[in-house]
Amino acid sequence: MANKSSKSSSSSSKRNSWGLNKISFWTIVAVTVLYAIALILSACGINATVVSALQGIATAIMIVIVAILAWRHVRPKQMVWKVLYFICLLIVIAGIIVPLVLS
Repeated sequence: MANKSSKSSSSSSKRNSWGLNKISFWTIVAVTVLYAIALILSACGINATVVSALQGIATAIMIVIVAILAWRHVRPKQMVWKVLYFICLLIVIAGIIVPLVLS
């Protein structure tokens, strides 16, 4: 009896929730579209600033999703893990912004 109820609750939650797998898939789809547009514009000789902007947006989308999921992992852990999370996040952000500013 317990087996039936666990199966039905599991299947209903799979139908209605935005789980990690679904979020990951649709993020990849959205980022692929942005990168494909940037690739086509680059091949057509369109302004490099537009192409860089599209690639930057795609990268930012992926970083935001990964940062949210990483925070879910780090939140219940000790302070040292939270500090490491923020240091890594700042370095990633600097690694995106600094090359854009220098170019």
